[in-house]
Amino acid sequence: MSPVELISLLSEFATDNKFKGSKGALSVALVITDQARKKGLPLDPDNLITGDGSGGQVAGLGRGAVQAILARHSIGAVLAREGGRTSRGSISNMRSYVAFLNELHRVGIADLDRIETFWVERVRDFFAAKPFQISLDTSRSIRNVVRGVIDQAEKRQSETTGTYYAGAVMQHLVGAKLDCALGKGKFQHNSFSTSDLQSGRTGDFLIGDVSIHVTTSPSNAVIERCRENLDDSLRPVLVTLDRRLTAAASNAEDAGLGDRIDIFDIEQFIALNVFELGKFGAEGRKTAVAEIVSRYNEIIDEFETDPSLKIAFKK
Repeated sequence: MSPVELISLLSEFATDNKFKGSKGALSVALVITDQARKKGLPLDPDNLITGDGSGGQVAGLGRGAVQAILARHSIGAVLAREGGRTSRGSISNMRSYVAFLNELHRVGIADLDRIETFWVERVRDFFAAKPFQISLDTSRSIRNVVRGVIDQAEKRQSETTGTYYAGAVMQHLVGAKLDCALGKGKFQHNSFSTSDLQSGRTGDFLIGDVSIHVTTSPSNAVIERCRENLDDSLRPVLVTLDRRLTAAASNAEDAGLGDRIDIFDIEQFIALNVFELGKFGAEGRKTAVAEIVSRYNEIIDEFETDPSLKIAFKK
């Protein structure tokens, strides 16, 4: 089989298994390819898991290992802060990729140098991915503008596995909007992958006695986090998608907290501030949106490793 045919098989695998554009999956592919070179093929996927195999992690997967591979190809940018280790789909991705590599080995075409180069090129594509787009004109409401960005994030999310673009965009848009309204330094920002429990946070943002939770899925677990806020004398605010408002209100009501949690849809939450910051003038609105997008992009640079999360603003 020719090198072209090998690349074709790799491309088909990457597309079918949603490895393209997913930093967690790309990290798995790089590290497992490297382990195949060191240990030889075929690989036993059960020997590549630390822990009990369900709650464990992929052995050897981490930022250091991923960056060492990329450094061989003169790439210094960080692919994933945790090297894909915290990705929920890493073990599943590893198993499917090991099966693919073993099949390539069985038919005698597992050229690991070419395979590594293929994945490195996908990493280059990842870093070169285009940002989301915002355009502002008088024919569109501010709510529609916000919705458009989230729609783009959800579309990209549907094309990859293990990367929650919509949630990340929502969290950092809210953070940027709050910075523009209150001034920088009033609260702490975090990467989207940082869990509240892991970091000891009360929510995504803590401002005064208000704990703000930003989520695409206002599940019972989020409502319970709000209950914990109330137990700690904090006022919980939940920001979610417009289409999730009814579910959020219902879950809060079922938990006996219906009248104790303030729930907003993100479009309204941001749009109202745009009008206020822009002093209800057309040029002011453009300036306000530009400032929020600029601050959002600064947050992405500081707290995320995926530059495609950025937003390009067209006035």
